[in-house]
Amino acid sequence: MSKPVSFQTAIEYVEAFSTEEQDLLLELISKRRIDQRRKEIATNAAQTLKAIRTGTAKHGTLEDLRVDLLGER
Repeated sequence: MSKPVSFQTAIEYVEAFSTEEQDLLLELISKRRIDQRRKEIATNAAQTLKAIRTGTAKHGTLEDLRVDLLGER
């Protein structure tokens, strides 16, 4: 396994890339972050649907949420 690289070292590596390589890297990172976020959303949705199916999901009005969180009316 390779040794972790410091953030500063990573920046220095990226700065050594050509402009085109830097642009490609930015695009790749952006697409991977979008994909990662989509997976997080899908996981949250699956958990929510499971909670609804099992009857463990809470629902109500905004006032109900406030009372549940703050314990006051």
